[in-house]
Amino acid sequence: QVQLVESGGGLVQTGGSLRLSCAASGRTFSSGIMGWFRQTPGKEREFVAAINWTAGGTNYADPVKGRFTISRGNAKNTVYLQMNSLKPEDTAVYYCAAGFRLLWSNSRYPPSYDYWGQGTQVTVSS
Repeated sequence: QVQLVESGGGLVQTGGSLRLSCAASGRTFSSGIMGWFRQTPGKEREFVAAINWTAGGTNYADPVKGRFTISRGNAKNTVYLQMNSLKPEDTAVYYCAAGFRLLWSNSRYPPSYDYWGQGTQVTVSS
């Protein structure tokens, strides 16, 4: 069983930055894919970014390209989401996800992932 714990959310003004962290436990990440998703009330969970744990390849949703960066931490089993130039439309609950059986081509789709964190709120004020 894998446990994912997100942190780093909060309230920030438009144009500001936040860094989200996702700490994983219960399994050593020598392979697999980790992703970040976000969700607002009444809407489906939306893909934000993903990283291939072994190869280090990354994938971003168009609305966040050039502003967000997903990375692996030096500490084992930690993934970050650096969010710059934040906009009010980035306001959402952000979730970390881990999958060990999905193809990279499916990394944008929530059902592809096996484990999810509890989420962290990000609010961007205008």
